[in-house]
Amino acid sequence: MNPISWKLVVVGVLMFLLLVAGSTWKVQDWRYGKLLAEQDRLHQSELADIGRAAAAQAQAEQGKRMALENRLSINEQTHYQVMIHAQKDQARLRDRLATSDLRLSVLLAENATGDHTLPAATGTGSLDHGTPRARLDPAHAQRIIAITDDGDRGLIALHACQAYVKALGQ
Repeated sequence: MNPISWKLVVVGVLMFLLLVAGSTWKVQDWRYGKLLAEQDRLHQSELADIGRAAAAQAQAEQGKRMALENRLSINEQTHYQVMIHAQKDQARLRDRLATSDLRLSVLLAENATGDHTLPAATGTGSLDHGTPRARLDPAHAQRIIAITDDGDRGLIALHACQAYVKALGQ
């Protein structure tokens, strides 16, 4: 063989190798392109699933928040009604004490000898044969009612706070 024919053989073999390498490269490009396209599709599908799950969770949390707000609103309205009712009762009681329509009295305690520590106020025409009682001065009665009014308001506020904390805990 002469050198030109060797050169042609070498060039032919190199051309063949380049053709095989190029076609292999192109086939691999198609295969990996399909694989990457499939992975991208799966990734997009997973992202869509995650987005739907997040939206569902956000909607559920929104529903829970709305339910909590409704419960708190109902508790607040109930607290307000109880407070108004207690204030009306206290005002009515103060008015009755002020007009002498109602008199407060206390039970008299007995000491060890059986005598009462304070003399009992005797009422005219009283049919009560129970434990002797002493009537309080209207000014003292007003102060007692004011103290019990403050206590009632404190208890109502405490119940409202407890209901609030209980609603938050649910």
